[in-house]
Amino acid sequence: MSEDRRGQAEAFDAIGQHYDDAFPHKEGQLAAGRLLLDALAPGSRILDVGCGTGLPTAAQLAGSGHTVLGTDISSGMLELAGKNVPAAEFRQLDIADLRAEGPDGVGTFDAVACFFALLMLPRAEIPGALRHLRSLLRPGGLMELSMVEADLDDSAIPFLGHTIRVSGYLRDELRQVVQDAGFEITGEDTYSYAPASADAPPEHQVFLHCRRG
Repeated sequence: MSEDRRGQAEAFDAIGQHYDDAFPHKEGQLAAGRLLLDALAPGSRILDVGCGTGLPTAAQLAGSGHTVLGTDISSGMLELAGKNVPAAEFRQLDIADLRAEGPDGVGTFDAVACFFALLMLPRAEIPGALRHLRSLLRPGGLMELSMVEADLDDSAIPFLGHTIRVSGYLRDELRQVVQDAGFEITGEDTYSYAPASADAPPEHQVFLHCRRG
């Protein structure tokens, strides 16, 4: 893990349970999770990238009988996830280190949930991360992806009493980046979300429903 990413991990270690307090209602994630549940065969294998505390996505998917692997760079978040969702498996892995094969290989998946994880990367790294995720999907595999719509590249922002670095795109550019990485976009939803904390302004969340092209 790079030094920059280690700093991000330490911030989320400290934020811990306060994250779910600040973001208590995750309607977009739950709706995207329901799309996966409706589309996938029973017992499918799903990767939850940037799983955080495991709530709500890993809990939603594992609770419906799917095999879920959650990955995150924050050991503190993963500790909470293990308690919140004992039916899922969790591993501390950077998105840049995800590989199907090899000593730390994670195998392949029927679907990937990637909710706000790409925000933590510089823009230069996002296309490669998307190609990594595509390589982990079986043919025809699904991906639910969300980003906050913003014209930002590795910008420092205050977040729940800490400083983190985030990137984003305006939605037309986001669609292009996702398609260029080899995904077909089958649908899209947007949400206006106001976190329950004074230092985080309202944000526009974009959810892309994708299939490995």
